[in-house]
Formats: sequence, structure tokens, C-alpha cells
Amino acid sequence: MELPRKHINSFFPGFGSSLMLQLAGLATASHVVRGNDTDQQALLHFKSKITGDQLRIMDSWNSSIHFCQWRGVTCGRGREHQRVTKLELQYLKLSGSLSPYVGNLSFLTELNLTGNSFYSQIPQEIGRLRRLEVLRLTNNSISGEIPSNLSACSKLTFVNMRGNQLRGEIPASLGFLSNLKLMSFSNNSLRGSIPPSLGNLSSLQELTLSINQLTGILPEALGRLTNLSYFTVGSNGISGILPISMFNLSNVQVFDITGNMIQGTLSSDLPITMPNVEFFSIGGNQISGTIPISISNATNLNVLQFAENRLSGSVPSLEKLDKLFRLSLYQNHLGHGRDGDLNFLCTLVNNTKLGTLSITENNFGGMLPKCISNFSSTLSHLSMDRNKILGRTPDGIGNLINLEALGGGITKSTIRFDSL
Repeated sequence: MELPRKHINSFFPGFGSSLMLQLAGLATASHVVRGNDTDQQALLHFKSKITGDQLRIMDSWNSSIHFCQWRGVTCGRGREHQRVTKLELQYLKLSGSLSPYVGNLSFLTELNLTGNSFYSQIPQEIGRLRRLEVLRLTNNSISGEIPSNLSACSKLTFVNMRGNQLRGEIPASLGFLSNLKLMSFSNNSLRGSIPPSLGNLSSLQELTLSINQLTGILPEALGRLTNLSYFTVGSNGISGILPISMFNLSNVQVFDITGNMIQGTLSSDLPITMPNVEFFSIGGNQISGTIPISISNATNLNVLQFAENRLSGSVPSLEKLDKLFRLSLYQNHLGHGRDGDLNFLCTLVNNTKLGTLSITENNFGGMLPKCISNFSSTLSHLSMDRNKILGRTPDGIGNLINLEALGGGITKSTIRFDSL
């Protein structure tokens, strides 16, 4: 509080103006110290939970310098309120548990602990960070469950906890994070089903849940995520019918449901509206029916995987897919066991990027077309065995100078996309 000038002058004649400024300065400084003390104590509690610090990062966290200058700490620019706004300690070989006092950093907008060895659980107090926008805990050893009150951090736009040891279910309350653009929980041990409430995240651009123990179905509500560009749920135990609405996510670049137990029947006239998709994999499921003709409209495709399903019938023309690098159709029931089954191969001869082609274990019949001799020299793996193909390999196969594997060179769905 500022002292009235007349009182200062009455006690210190002739010095009122100078002393008043000094006292006002002390009052302001005292306010700053009090405001900063909460953050400083929270950081010291954070430091106390560090059990391993190979690079001696925490050595800078001492009283000889202001905590805003400590390694990994960023403060706001305000003179009166130098509060911690970012804590960035990624890839620094730190280990320890997360202090619940991190919840006292009430001005924090970003917490990044990526690529360390933090363990134990995420403290519930993290839900008090109402200004938090970015939360990166990627590639640690964090266990326990995803805090349900994370939904209280309503400004969150980026949540990445990929590569930990998280258990339990994905909280349905995360569907309230209306500003969220990225959610990644891949490579953990999460169970249960995908909450339908995630379909409310209208701003979501990336949803990666691969390599967990998720079950249940793919909620129909996910088809409402019109801004979604990355969707990966590969290597789980998800079953049920594949929602057709998900084939109309026009902004999707990566669509990966590889290695689940998803069912459903595709039809040749099924409209797939994914003009931007580059990676499309429904391999390793229980999907039946035929390959939709509309897949040829996805002209940006690099990887196309239908392998290890129950698909049958003819393969449509793939002539428009001139950016295709990998085509996997193996272990299905494709073809009719007669001439003409392999005509689709000739629609690939103008593709200059094709590197891997596998049609092993199907019902393809007839003669092997001579056009395969005209495939791009970039082709390195060609797998066609365990079909009903007749005749001999065309002499021109020698033109494929980079061919490394011919026959049964590919037997598993090895490609899976995980968001960084």
C-alpha cells in the first residue's frame, strides 16, 4: 500500500519524495516475492523427487540464481508476476516420480518431460493446472491410470503419453476437452473400450491408441471427427463392426486399424472419401466382402494394406495409385481361381515407386501376366506363392534389377503407423 505524502513529509522533512519511492519499491518487491514463492517451492518439491540426474541438470536449481533461470524453466515476461509458464525437461536422462506439487504451478501452460525415466503415477493434482495447454509425458515409465480430472484442464490442446506403462481405461471425461487437437496413448497397457465421448472432440486432428489392450468396438461417434488426420488403433483387441462413417473422414492422412478383431463387410460400390490418405491399413482383422472400387480415388496413397482378412472377389484397377510404395493383399480369398484374376497387376506398371507387392495365399488363378516384367525397377519384394497361378515366370522378370525377394518373401503385416 502506498503511504500518503503528507505523512512521510511529517516524519522525514525534505525526504518525502525520495523515501516514498523507495517504500513503494519495497512494497512491490515484497509482492513479487510472495507471488513467486509458491512456484519456487513447487519446483523445489519437483527437484526433491528426482532420483537420477546423470547430466546434473538439477545443479542449476539452486538459490544462487533466480528460479526463472533454472534449466528447463520458463517464466512469464511480466515484471510483477514472474510465474512459471513452461517446464521443459525433455531428453535429459532424468528419473524419479512426479511431485504432486506440480499442481501448484498455476500459470503453467506447457509441461514436457518426454524421453526420460519418470515412473510411478501421474498425480491427481495435475487437474489443477487450468492454464495447461501442452502435456508431453512421452516415452517414460509412468504407471497407474490416466487421471480422470485431466478434463479440468480445459485449455489442453496436446496430450501425449505414448510409450509408458499406463493401465486402466481411457476416462470418458476426456471428451470434455473441446480444444484438444492431439491425443496419444499408444504403446501402453490400457484396457477397456474407446469412450464414445471422444467423438465430441471436434477439434481433434490426431488420435493414436495403438499397441494397448483395448477391447470393445470402434464407436460410431468417431465418424464425427471431421478434422481428424491421424487415426491409429492398431495392435489391440478391438472387435465389432467397422463403422462405415469412418471411411468419410476426408482429412485423414493415416488410417490404421491393423491387428484387431474387427468385422464387417465391404462392398465394391462402398464410397471411400479419403482424398488425402497416405497410409491405409485394415490388415489383420476379420473383414469380409470385396475391395471397394473407390479406393482408387485415394491418389495420395503410399501404403495400402488389406492383408490377413476374409476378402474375396476381384481386385479393382489401381492405375490411379501412382504414389503407391507398398501393396499388401496376402492371406485373403481374393480371386476366382481362373484367368483374368491378375489383370489388376497390369494397372500398376506405370507406378514408379512400388517397392513391395504381396498377393500370397489367395485364390488367384490363371497365367502370370507378362506385364510384371514392366514393373518399376524400384520393386524389391514380390510375393505371389500359394495361389492357383499357372505357367512360368516371364523372362523379363530380370528387368527388375532391385528385386531382393521373389515368392514367399513377405508373410506378416509388419507395417504399422504410430503417431510421434
